[in-house]
Amino acid sequence: MTLAMDLSSGIAQLGINIAPEAQQKLLNYLALLQKWNKVYNLTAIRDPEQMVSNHLLDSLAVVPHLWPGRWLDVGCGAGLPGVVLAIVRPDWSFTLLDSNSKKTSFVQQASIELGLNNVDVKCERIEAWQNAEKFDGIISRAFAETSEFVNSTRHLLKNGGRWAAMKGLPEQELQRLPADVKVEQIISLQVPKLEATRCLVVLRENK
Repeated sequence: MTLAMDLSSGIAQLGINIAPEAQQKLLNYLALLQKWNKVYNLTAIRDPEQMVSNHLLDSLAVVPHLWPGRWLDVGCGAGLPGVVLAIVRPDWSFTLLDSNSKKTSFVQQASIELGLNNVDVKCERIEAWQNAEKFDGIISRAFAETSEFVNSTRHLLKNGGRWAAMKGLPEQELQRLPADVKVEQIISLQVPKLEATRCLVVLRENK
């Protein structure tokens, strides 16, 4: 099975409608990631088929559960899930932030080559970074424990905004959340060809 077939089959299993042009962009992104990975070691996963499931489909699995608006991807690494989300949601805006300059250089270059006009890349430490316009949603994938994720980004969340944490099994972490943050939803995710347990934890300030 080709990577394109792997991807389209996985998208069908996730029940998401993604245009052929966007699917091609996702494959182009994967090709860039493979190319840069040889030099910059952006991801431990080297096998292209595994990249489809562990990176693309894992990021796409959260799409039906997100909401329109301005998004911040914290600790975006090589652009996951931010670049993937920006490809399939061109009407939403995404700021991708990481403190690793090799990774943000790759994300910047990939965004240019893929023609993603809805992506802004920042090489900053999240605790110190300020932005005049707050975000409707703040997402992270394997960035930090949930309480740290919430505390380090709270100053960037718009009133009424929500956090979206991509996690494995987060029960113990969630017991350590600040008292004024509540779990709105824990959504179990079935990622095609991924053995690991995955879920999306949606949180909001409890004011």
